[in-house]
Amino acid sequence: MSDDRPADETRGDDAEWPASLSGVTESVVTTLGPNGLWNAAALGLHAGEPVTARTWGNTRTRRNFHREGEGYVQFVDDPVAVADAALSIVECEDPVLESATAWVRVTVEQLDAGTDGETDWEEWALRPVESAVVRETIPTIDRGFGAVVEATVAASRLEVADYDEAELRDRLAWCAEIVERAGGPREREALERVREHSAW
Repeated sequence: MSDDRPADETRGDDAEWPASLSGVTESVVTTLGPNGLWNAAALGLHAGEPVTARTWGNTRTRRNFHREGEGYVQFVDDPVAVADAALSIVECEDPVLESATAWVRVTVEQLDAGTDGETDWEEWALRPVESAVVRETIPTIDRGFGAVVEATVAASRLEVADYDEAELRDRLAWCAEIVERAGGPREREALERVREHSAW
């Protein structure tokens, strides 16, 4: 990561989440793999004390959490970055993505584990040890962006036996209609990435 760190970076005991979290906040997490590259993946943050997240299946994120015990949680405003992280393999030399508006380096601790249908899951506590706001933006509400997020969730479940494929495809068609009506160029490109990276 570049040494040109933002002035409002916090570390150690002063480190905190750069925004108040509620419900489930979508993020992208990067974790260091055995090849020395940072793997980017989607991660839902469950508000609470501590903030928690679940990994599903034998993913790179799960394995890297176990091996490294940490990662970089990032808040991104680019739907293409979200689609790529959610549905494809993205590896980078730098842990912080260019699309990150803020990031938090967290330590992770496994809290629980189980199986849902045929999929193993693990629950993790995420505790900030370093954070920074990269740039401040004026929040806007884009229905197309939300539809891309929903499309990534539906597409990721298409080949999972516990889900109804017809229902998922109906949801994807609904998301595509919203992106077409309410999304911009990046949302449309992101939806195409969802198609490319999945069985849709």
